[in-house]
Amino acid sequence: MQTDEAKKLFKKLKIHTLLDLALIVPTGYNDTTLTQELKVGSTVTVEAVVEEMGTFGGKLRVRFRLPQFGRKVSSTFFRATPYHYQTFKVGSRLTIQGRLEEYRGYLQIPQPRTIKEVGTITPKYKTPLKATEIRQLVSTYITERNLFNEGLDSREVATLMHLHFPKSIEEVYEGGAIKGEFVPVLKFIEAYNHIRKLRGKRHDYPALTALTGEIKTFVSGLPFTLTPQQQEAIDTIRADLARTDKAARRMVVGDVGSGKTMVILAAAMTALPHKSILMAPTSLLALQLYEEARKHLPVSVNVALVTQSQKQGDHREADFIIGTHALLYLDDLPEAPLVMVDEQHRFGTRQRQELEMRVLGGRVQGSEFGVREDGSAVIADSDTPHSDLNAQRSTLKDEDARPHFLQFSATPIPRTQAMMESELLDVSLITSTPFKKQIATRVIGRSDFPDLLEDIKSTIAQGEQVLIIYPLVEESEEIPYQSLEEARGYWEERFEQVFVTHGKDKEKEEVLLRFREEGDILLATTVVEVGISLPRLTRIVIVGAERLGLATLHQLRGRVGRHGQESRCYLFTNDPANERLAKFAQTTNGFEIARLDLQYRDSGDILDGTIQSGQKFRWLDMAEDEEVIAYAKKRAGRELGIRS
Repeated sequence: MQTDEAKKLFKKLKIHTLLDLALIVPTGYNDTTLTQELKVGSTVTVEAVVEEMGTFGGKLRVRFRLPQFGRKVSSTFFRATPYHYQTFKVGSRLTIQGRLEEYRGYLQIPQPRTIKEVGTITPKYKTPLKATEIRQLVSTYITERNLFNEGLDSREVATLMHLHFPKSIEEVYEGGAIKGEFVPVLKFIEAYNHIRKLRGKRHDYPALTALTGEIKTFVSGLPFTLTPQQQEAIDTIRADLARTDKAARRMVVGDVGSGKTMVILAAAMTALPHKSILMAPTSLLALQLYEEARKHLPVSVNVALVTQSQKQGDHREADFIIGTHALLYLDDLPEAPLVMVDEQHRFGTRQRQELEMRVLGGRVQGSEFGVREDGSAVIADSDTPHSDLNAQRSTLKDEDARPHFLQFSATPIPRTQAMMESELLDVSLITSTPFKKQIATRVIGRSDFPDLLEDIKSTIAQGEQVLIIYPLVEESEEIPYQSLEEARGYWEERFEQVFVTHGKDKEKEEVLLRFREEGDILLATTVVEVGISLPRLTRIVIVGAERLGLATLHQLRGRVGRHGQESRCYLFTNDPANERLAKFAQTTNGFEIARLDLQYRDSGDILDGTIQSGQKFRWLDMAEDEEVIAYAKKRAGRELGIRS
């Protein structure tokens, strides 16, 4: 097969590595080896001599003699053609294949097919290619030598060779399915292949400068003690920022309420006397981080806020600039050797990379931004049309210095995913919280509503707040629950300080701020999933809870009991026996919930720090196969000379 032809076929298959091809396992086999034992109910391939042929009721009936077994078998062809009459002449010796049946003691093979090439096992593949094309690719590239060159061991190579080039069906199948001993091997190869591809996407660059600012004064001045995991994350980040040979590329994932803000502030202190920038997804979250920075950082640290609606301080003079995407529109954003993004999954790749490039100052003014496949930014001249961006993606050379870049996320991920993602960027997990959360979670139905109402009244009487999440804003015939607009009248008639907001509400941030200070009940959609801190909130009711993913449910539940108060989360559903909700109610650990979430949905592709739908692992179970992934990382690291 010519190289150009093969490249076109690989592109059509959307695969990039030899192991991608090897992992396209046959869906079945055409086996033309002669049958050694006649088993009723099985497909047989036998030599046969035509003894009789005749037409009955418009059907062609043929009686065969099987010399090897000394038995006779009859066949019926319901739609006979001239081909059949020519092929099955009396005295003809053929090899036929079909399902062997028995009727009143007589053997039958309904509508057998004739076999021209005996003794072959041809794999069947389900791909966009023609059968001949995929088989030619496999026969050309899947060789023992090539597989060993990919870093596989003898057992792994043998498994793939058995699957693609079996000498017998029994070698591959057992009980109608692929042999159980092959599955762990395929899991490993799938993980190993994916890890190697992620490593190939990673690009490290020199840092603009080393950042080694003192943080002891800041830490000792805090009105609380940092948790061991907060301190560990800070120590790791400080080690990252102290390097000049490699700009930091780290994602810090913390559970809801794990104290990521203090890690952010410690990183900003480490950057001093240089500047640092933090981008948050909403004005409310940016304001909240700004207030925390002003509260906990030494007064000598100049902090500025930049959002679309307001500015606090002079960002040109500030040591630490906190803002929303409004930062991307500043003409005079100062150069900063540390860039941070909070709730990083709320931003697109382009926005995160644009911020990183803009802080390089005048070097990118008037330029257009593009993104390499690995996620790193590239620059094209401002008059370059989008169609020509790809041609200029080498504008930034590997030796170009970059700012240190830290991403923060409050969406816990399974350890297995963290292990995978650490190939693309460094990952820190903060799995503990400064205090033990006291949140009782209950799955409730319509019959429980009177008790729920009494608890809401009692909660408000104690000066605490209630959040009720509705699945949609307006009525829908497709969803068997009240909408926010349908329900608001009920609550507004019975309670005084009821606030309402949703995703399309242009004043939602103002409503949330007013509710924080004045409200009793907040009716909302999942707009409050992340970010907002409501210290008096101790009750949340999630209507139609079974419609939401476990990660979203956990984020919503994380809105209550932010300061350790005894709190409750009610999962209101028409399906109170829902197993998934019952398991969710049994744990408040976000990382365990993320693992459970994977069990109830397909794992996806790991792109730029988040897991997305797209890459579906056929063999690997991201919820369970931690040991397989760890071993694959170790093997890939040894092969590439990288510590794992």
